[in-house]
Amino acid sequence: MGDSFGSAWWRGYAAQLKAIADARRPDALAIMSLSETLAALGRQSESDEGVCDVPLEGVVGTVARGGDFDRQFRPRNRALRERWEVLARTSAELPPVRLVRLGDMYFVEDGHHRVALSRARGSTTVRARVRRICTVAWALRCLTVADLPSKTAERMFLERVPLADDVRLDLWLDDPADWFRLADSAEAWGFRQTLHGRPLASREQLAEAWWHEEVRPVLERVRLRGLCAAPRDIETYLSYGLDHV
Repeated sequence: MGDSFGSAWWRGYAAQLKAIADARRPDALAIMSLSETLAALGRQSESDEGVCDVPLEGVVGTVARGGDFDRQFRPRNRALRERWEVLARTSAELPPVRLVRLGDMYFVEDGHHRVALSRARGSTTVRARVRRICTVAWALRCLTVADLPSKTAERMFLERVPLADDVRLDLWLDDPADWFRLADSAEAWGFRQTLHGRPLASREQLAEAWWHEEVRPVLERVRLRGLCAAPRDIETYLSYGLDHV
């Protein structure tokens, strides 16, 4: 039976073995912790999004049950079997789960078994009451535990260089040190503007001016020269803007 506890447990175990055999990062299957992710990304504001259908592929984290399920909500703890089987046998409509949303990611606050059963049964969505927390650095669905140091550095960069929301959505660098290089470069650019008689009154003004007057022209020159551009603008600027253009 597709939604049996044993079947789900063995699928998770097989996925772990395959990850080891393929030499993939061991944390690729690890469920995300809300507290650790929030510490990296930085909390801004919170709102209630009400009840809606949430894509299950975006539910990749937990508020407080890190050892019970993997990232795809396959059970890791055999003690969950009884609760799982009770829910699997019920014919009553189950209440919405409670989720916390960070960007493209959802973390289960209540309803871990319901999410796990829905995934085991092949559902694509789950009914949920969603509480959204906006963060300084954007939470991409592909984020893993190994990415949190880089996202911490990105959050620190954005606190120094607070770029507009539409720009933040496409930011990504693997090396935390690169974020500090960029912040230093942006602040140095702003200081040069001050020396030339153009003081920037706030960090927001600095960020906007630096992006449009420094970063965007560099990206345009890279395109005109036919150089190999990285998938994201910030990677291209890092490759060519600081040293080559």
